[in-house]
Amino acid sequence: MPRSTPYERPPSTWYVRVLAALVLVLLVAPPAAADEGAGWTARPAGAGSGGRDARPYVYLEGAPETVLQDRLSVTNPARAPLTVRLRGDGRAGPWLRFAADTVTVPARTRADVPFALALPGNATPGDLAGEIVASANGGEERRVPVRVRVGGPTLAALTVEDVEVSGRTIRYALVNRGNTPLRPRLAVRADGVFGPLLDRPARPLDVELAPGRRVERTEPWPDAPALDSVTVRLRVAAEGGARDEATASAAYVPVAPVAGGGLLVLGVLAVLGTGAYRRRTRKGVREAEADDELQPAEEARPLAKAGAES
Repeated sequence: MPRSTPYERPPSTWYVRVLAALVLVLLVAPPAAADEGAGWTARPAGAGSGGRDARPYVYLEGAPETVLQDRLSVTNPARAPLTVRLRGDGRAGPWLRFAADTVTVPARTRADVPFALALPGNATPGDLAGEIVASANGGEERRVPVRVRVGGPTLAALTVEDVEVSGRTIRYALVNRGNTPLRPRLAVRADGVFGPLLDRPARPLDVELAPGRRVERTEPWPDAPALDSVTVRLRVAAEGGARDEATASAAYVPVAPVAGGGLLVLGVLAVLGTGAYRRRTRKGVREAEADDELQPAEEARPLAKAGAES
């Protein structure tokens, strides 16, 4: 019986086994570059972080000149380390300080980063917001909202200033003089010589005034009078009992009559001026003639006296 050679063995032996092993390696071990940094998260730390009961945002509450503390959880489910940079954003952003601005989280690890928010002494009582921004290796960001409530008495104060009436437009400025955000309402009234011309009831404006903020706005008046003397009154109000009012006056005079009246006045002045000039000229002529008539008589008197003496 002839001896069989390796080339005569069936093809379903070691060739098939090599191909199966290669397919298994490709399925189990995907490229590291595609897995790096995938699916990482940044959330408020605490019980249930990352699950159903995870906090949707960081909530801090305190009085001015206090330091509030919390933690941020950064989870890296990838097979490579993840480097994250942390910073604050929004109104509360400048007050945020982290234990480390740059954190490297090992593979398949969660890191809790402590941070603090220092409320300054002049912090305005009320609610304000901010964000914690976490940036990964490739520039991908995760944002965690931060809500802060500053304790202390609140003051609602609103003023309306610099009211001006110009043609068919009313200009004014609103200023929040208190320490709490305001949503103002505005009422407009205009009275002329013979009664009211405009009466708009109070309505909410599409603006929210932060403490200390000033906004300049306009109110259209398309049916402004052509001839009248008007007084415009603006009344503003907001939550918390904030209210104020201011007035401005304006005279509406047609342009054409004003121009005609000016020409008429100039014509009258010109006529009067010409007549006065003629009167002055005639008076001067008469005085000159009178002087001419008196001059020979004055000269003859000495001559006659001299003849008598001789």
